[in-house]
Amino acid sequence: MKKTVKTETIVRTVLLVLALINQLLTASGHAVLPIEDAQVEALISTAITVVMSVWAWWKNNSFTQSAIAADEFMETMKEIGE
Repeated sequence: MKKTVKTETIVRTVLLVLALINQLLTASGHAVLPIEDAQVEALISTAITVVMSVWAWWKNNSFTQSAIAADEFMETMKEIGE
């Protein structure tokens, strides 16, 4: 039976990619957020990138079939108290 990647894993990864794109655009001088003060924009953009990076990769992001199966095995072991 083929396993699927969890929705949470996909959402975290997509949000991380968007935050990184936003950071790159800001660093290259393209204002993504409509804020006048460049320092405030850079601070907000950096904060978003840091928060999304930590959130996205703090979780166990299982993409491969082996990793997904291992997650299911771990959950089974937790349920039976091993």
